[in-house]
Amino acid sequence: MNNVQNPIVIDQNYCPGEKGCPGQDSGIKVSDVTYQDVHGSSRTEVAIKFACSKSNPCTGIRLDGVKLTYENQAADSSCQNADGTTSGVVQPSSCL
Repeated sequence: MNNVQNPIVIDQNYCPGEKGCPGQDSGIKVSDVTYQDVHGSSRTEVAIKFACSKSNPCTGIRLDGVKLTYENQAADSSCQNADGTTSGVVQPSSCL
């Protein structure tokens, strides 16, 4: 990946235009997702974002061999209601 807007993202709170859905919980359960051998750069400072719902949290998320940067520096990760594991080198540091 090269200068990607959202390299790794799960967003159960997505609301286009922010009208008619703020605060809405997702009815979909996201589980057992693996991101493996993902390398490159992010256009945004937060390269890994898991924004999962309280009513259906994300589980079984796995990061394996992930190396993402932001403007040739360390990127950030953000997690809400997400649980999982990491293995191998994972940059930015995982929030799982």
